[in-house]
Amino acid sequence: MTAPRAAARVLVAGVGNIFCGDDGFGVEVVRRLAAQALPPGVQVVDFGLRSRHLAYELLERGDSPTILVDAMPRGGTPGTLYLVEPETDAVELRSPADGHSVSPEAIIGLLRALGGSPGRLLVVGCEPAQLDEGIGLSDPVAAAVDEAIALILSVVRRTDPCASPSPAASSSSRTNTSPS
Repeated sequence: MTAPRAAARVLVAGVGNIFCGDDGFGVEVVRRLAAQALPPGVQVVDFGLRSRHLAYELLERGDSPTILVDAMPRGGTPGTLYLVEPETDAVELRSPADGHSVSPEAIIGLLRALGGSPGRLLVVGCEPAQLDEGIGLSDPVAAAVDEAIALILSVVRRTDPCASPSPAASSSSRTNTSPS
């Protein structure tokens, strides 16, 4: 279950399009994560394609830490997990926001356009095998869901929930940590 909104210190936000194969990774991770016992102060939300809703949520949360969960094509082996702390200072809104743009850059750009700035932001991403139209995750991405949940839980269970991501990632040979 999720913690009550007022008590939530860390937001775990799943984003992606379940109708585009592995792009539904973030949605599936938070669906399964929400069914688990969570540490106090953790809120898990499926934002899907609703980047505007996520930007408004971040605006209300101020400097509270956020973990975005999404498919992240970076050229690696499908199913590889990434733990990334994106550079948020240089992101600007370059064009009108598309409500279906759920990349970290699009969300941060919209947040800045609304007059806000993100607190600590981490992205747990998974290298997709396919992003074509179709429902369901590919086998390597589906196999990475439980590992992503374990990674997220290891991050949120720390004394400082969004402290340096490197120690959490070191437990998995398939997990890469790097700046965006």
